[in-house]
Amino acid sequence: MKTVLKHIKGDRTIWALVAILAVFSFMPVYSASTNLVYVVGSGSTLGYLLKHMVLLIMGFGIIYGVHKIPYRYFSGGSVLMLPIVFVLLIFTMMQGTTIGGANASRWIRIPFVGIGFQTSTLAGLVLMVYVARYLAKKKEKTINFKESLLQLWLPVGAILMLILPANFSTTAIIFFMILVVTFIGGYPLKYLGIILGSGILLLTFFVLIAKAFPDAMPNRVETWQNRITRFSDPQDKDVYQVEKAKIAIATGGPIGLGPGKSVQKNFLPQSSSDFIFAIIIEEYGLVGGILTALIYFLLLFRIFVVIRKTVTIFGTLLVIGVGCPIIFQAIINMAVATNLFPVTGQTLPLISSGGTSIWMTCFALGMILSVSASKQETEEDILDDNPLDILHETI
Repeated sequence: MKTVLKHIKGDRTIWALVAILAVFSFMPVYSASTNLVYVVGSGSTLGYLLKHMVLLIMGFGIIYGVHKIPYRYFSGGSVLMLPIVFVLLIFTMMQGTTIGGANASRWIRIPFVGIGFQTSTLAGLVLMVYVARYLAKKKEKTINFKESLLQLWLPVGAILMLILPANFSTTAIIFFMILVVTFIGGYPLKYLGIILGSGILLLTFFVLIAKAFPDAMPNRVETWQNRITRFSDPQDKDVYQVEKAKIAIATGGPIGLGPGKSVQKNFLPQSSSDFIFAIIIEEYGLVGGILTALIYFLLLFRIFVVIRKTVTIFGTLLVIGVGCPIIFQAIINMAVATNLFPVTGQTLPLISSGGTSIWMTCFALGMILSVSASKQETEEDILDDNPLDILHETI
């Protein structure tokens, strides 16, 4: 045991919380995957559980590998990754995938392994690191608004506009978190107001264009509208899922029906991903739901502990930028399941099934642990790094 622990650096409590979430996820995923087996018409619940376990093992491999990398490399790495992410998002959009007649070009298939990869999740992670790098470099300088439009907001805007057509909720979360990080990073408030107003105008323009040319993005704007305006309409399929989730929560009671005994998992189309929190409450009761939420809030607390101990501005902004979205996503997922928020398609981090969400969450956690493990990095070491030098060292 001591041999294993000496190779694990960083905040041990975060390691423990992540392990608890991962191990706990086995039973809900195994139980809820019966619906997936029925819908797909092939496979088995054991097969989906094994797949989930493999994805989590790979995720822990990502955490271990990333947390061993000095976090100064993430600064220059974000610059190198921006054009790659841009190309991946364009490639994803060109596939023209539709679900139920609506634009859903979110995934690309990873060759040979047959796993879907959601490029917008990677894009959000890269953007957060890039924004942290920019703000850290400008911390001791006066920010020129026109210069920041080119260096900061042009890349951010271009990538968000590529994510928006297929995934409004992810775009909104990324944009909101970028505004939070820029505010904390000292970006002038008057300029942030202009950026927020511009974002709203661009969204309005996009909606008008989509309505004018419906064939370009079939039914996507209508989907967004329905999720808001028909929030409580029982005829809407999203509301149908929420109603089933509410039944699951009401049935669970204080201590639940017991592991694997959920009834509503047979009726919830996204029972192993988007609505897994409802299945957790049905099987483990209010106690299970509260404990699940508590673990995420403990994780948030430990993230703030890492922030408090971090000695560099880049490290602080990096942890905020990649750590807080994990908790924010968990809150949104639980809010959707309890009918406090319209359906968004956001998974429950480290518990819901799905490769991309698990891997990118683990990559973010690896970054946080890298920051918490570092004791020698200085602002000069980080910000003087040339991205091409990092590429050379990596090769």
